[in-house]
Amino acid sequence: MLISKLPPHVDIVIVGGGPVGALLAQRLYASGHDALLVEAKSSIGNDPRALAIAYASQQSLAASQLWADSLAATPITQVHVSQAGTLGRTVLNADELNLPMLGSVVKYQNLAQYALDQLSSGPARLALASKVTRIQRLARFAQLTLATPSGEQKISCRLVILADGGQLLNQLPEIRQTIKSYEQHAVLATLTPKQPHKGIAFERFADDGPLALLPTGNDYTLVWTQTPEQAAARLTLSDTDFIAEVEQRFADRVAGFAAVTGRASWPLALKTVNSVVGQRVVLIGNAAQTLHPVAGQGLNLGLRDASTLADVLAATPARELGEAASLARYAKLRSRDAGLVTVVTDQLITLFDSSSLPLKHARSLGLLAMDQCAWLRRGFAERMVYGAR
Repeated sequence: MLISKLPPHVDIVIVGGGPVGALLAQRLYASGHDALLVEAKSSIGNDPRALAIAYASQQSLAASQLWADSLAATPITQVHVSQAGTLGRTVLNADELNLPMLGSVVKYQNLAQYALDQLSSGPARLALASKVTRIQRLARFAQLTLATPSGEQKISCRLVILADGGQLLNQLPEIRQTIKSYEQHAVLATLTPKQPHKGIAFERFADDGPLALLPTGNDYTLVWTQTPEQAAARLTLSDTDFIAEVEQRFADRVAGFAAVTGRASWPLALKTVNSVVGQRVVLIGNAAQTLHPVAGQGLNLGLRDASTLADVLAATPARELGEAASLARYAKLRSRDAGLVTVVTDQLITLFDSSSLPLKHARSLGLLAMDQCAWLRRGFAERMVYGAR
């Protein structure tokens, strides 16, 4: 339900109306909590990113009316993982997990806009084009100052949940963010394959950076990790030369590409915080951790943050919202999954970034071992779909 004037008080304010914040808002309304979602934008602008949504995440979104056929998501039934220059490879299959798919690829702007539209037309309360400019926290409540279309407004609450990507961290002195630059850029492009992709995604560890191909409609979305200098050079190549560079690194694993469009790049960094909870505040999604895209886990991790927090708050009486004990329960529940996924994603970049010949052979043996051991392969695939349970 779209509102134009803020109420003087609600129990919970969610800052950030992306898919993570939207999922939490829907879940909190369903559990009977007095909550309001605040989003600085009035609509989602053009965003070229395509996201791999794990099957479990897709089910969570669907259960909260945030997933629909109109999103035109493309199922991933198989993921082919390989290392260039070696025999190392393995294939993850949905059939091994008795699932219809490992996940789906969806355009971020489609998913985010659909989530805002569902909130606007549904019963959960939503304030658009309203930016939080100040957070003040006292022992029993917090007060937010917002710039809204109607002018500056204030609202008090028991608990503030930041799903805003970390834009307000500078107002939380007890929470410190650490940024590790990978000194890499992600090159994004849309590639039209010469033959149908059949729902197969690829993760290819080339000598000059990993490449991912995500089936998106009839095309592939390419995410190619490069040094800043390499990324700049790739963007200036002709379409023919760019396609040739990509085809060379996949070594005939795909039949080739007929066209490329939409090339862009952005810098990559790992962002973590010393704590995901503070005085009357919780951080979820990219506010809590921003990951390298190599394993496609960033949004999935954030959606699991939202689901777990919704479960904790559903069992928390209104008078205890924002209290330290309740927040500590959430932090403990999320520590294993978030910590493990963050470390594994970071180590993948470190492990496959080295050009050491012994390490290259060790990586190859690891992929071959996974390919030969069904239990190891299934375990890895389950972590990708469900997280660390």
